[in-house]
Amino acid sequence: MAEKRGSEKGRKEKDAWDVLIYPHLTEKSMNMVELENKLVFIVNKKADKNEIKEAIEKEFEVRVEWVRTEITTRGQKKAFIKIHPDFSAADIASKLGMI
Repeated sequence: MAEKRGSEKGRKEKDAWDVLIYPHLTEKSMNMVELENKLVFIVNKKADKNEIKEAIEKEFEVRVEWVRTEITTRGQKKAFIKIHPDFSAADIASKLGMI
């Protein structure tokens, strides 16, 4: 019996919006978009950092430098996504209607 652990065969191609639930729209998050070139999303609690990175890169055609996550007091998973300096988080935010 073949094991699926670590193999690409075991992974199904996920839609980016199965990982990304919705953008986080607070004043602090909007400041991060403008000042730090970061996006903040509420994401699927089971998604790992690599899946979040791949979803952002695939959906918005940008490069991601890093992803940091935290679990909120409400039990949601929040992802802080640093966009590569060659790309603009503000452009993505405007596509999503955040600004």
